[in-house]
Amino acid sequence: MFRSLLEWIEYRIPMQRVWNMHLAQYPTPKNFNFWYFFGSLAMLVLVNQILTGIWLTMNYTPSAEGAFASIEYIMRDVEYGWLLRYMHSTGASAFFVVVYLHMFRGLIYGSYQKPRELLWLFGMFIFIALMAEAFMGYLLPWGQMSYWGAQVIISLFGAIPVIGDDLTLWIRGDYVVSGATLNRFFALHVIALPLVLVVLVFLHLVALHEVGSNNPDGVEIKRPKGSVADADKPKFKFHEYYTSKKDIIDAAPFFPYFVVKDLIGIGVFLFFFAYVIFFNPEMGGYFLEPPNFEAANPLKTPEHIAPVWYFTPFYAVLRAIPHKLGGVVFMGLAIVVLALLPWLDRCKVRSIRYRSGLHKLNIAQFSVSFVALGILGALPATETYTMYARIFTFLYFGFFVLLWFYSKNENTKPLPERLT
Repeated sequence: MFRSLLEWIEYRIPMQRVWNMHLAQYPTPKNFNFWYFFGSLAMLVLVNQILTGIWLTMNYTPSAEGAFASIEYIMRDVEYGWLLRYMHSTGASAFFVVVYLHMFRGLIYGSYQKPRELLWLFGMFIFIALMAEAFMGYLLPWGQMSYWGAQVIISLFGAIPVIGDDLTLWIRGDYVVSGATLNRFFALHVIALPLVLVVLVFLHLVALHEVGSNNPDGVEIKRPKGSVADADKPKFKFHEYYTSKKDIIDAAPFFPYFVVKDLIGIGVFLFFFAYVIFFNPEMGGYFLEPPNFEAANPLKTPEHIAPVWYFTPFYAVLRAIPHKLGGVVFMGLAIVVLALLPWLDRCKVRSIRYRSGLHKLNIAQFSVSFVALGILGALPATETYTMYARIFTFLYFGFFVLLWFYSKNENTKPLPERLT
């Protein structure tokens, strides 16, 4: 009877076929390494954020008068409310940790190159939506840093010519950051942006399973003659790869082999995640800033206003440019230029393993520049720090300019015939 029920469902909704295509029999390159944990970890943290967010909204009051008090109520009076709140706040930072490392893996192994350009673009859309989601959620505790951080960031839209003032007014919903701003940010944070994120993640996975996963060697999985077409050909459909098990060479089914591998990564991640939640949820003021434990006061400006750590690299770029509009433009370009990587990198070789020493050096300086900008964005805007921010902003954008020039005729190493 159970088998008959499954056949009845399968005839109407091909759930078994979808399960096999996208999980059970999905051919995964055998040489996945440490860097390939972060995709599954990002999915885990997304689920954590959605579930903890649902429970937090049950006791949260989205009003200027009650928001801060409701957070205190959750922390002190709701059963295990402190745990839910810390899981959510730590989860926000954990999300950006795994997403940044996931993006870095794509950078070093060339996962943005043909035929995965659309996959990379969907990933960038997820990153932008995640930044918007985090910014909206950052205002909700209605603490001092939440209030003044939102005041500073929203005011940046006023630098846009012609529409700037009207756009700023529309975002705030008032002439100042107020309960109206909090209310609309709550709606966007809880309903609109999570829906956008879920849709984008779905499209990201569909795009991935259509062209197949990249690997540390940056070469395609080999197939016998007469099986399916080569992955680089535009008419190739990766789902055709499931014709028979003999087509899977240098690959293994995702389930159970890579599910077990990901479970090990998840176990290690949860160890550190639990440590932060139970022993260091504020993380020295980087995850939860001390001013945010004080209710928002429009009449008292904090001594030093800075965004949460995951925004600080782009905030440092903003402050490095003396002109307000120029700072906003370059801050936006710092994200846009990442999305253009598939077209800025003209090399035919994907993986850093087989690319030139110049490319490795360029990626190293880009990584150092990004981390340095993150540190500088959290520090006060003194003359010395501003000078350093300008130097590292120049190096940040210099990575993409140099990549465009040397990648066309880069001196690369020979690629292996099969995965190593």
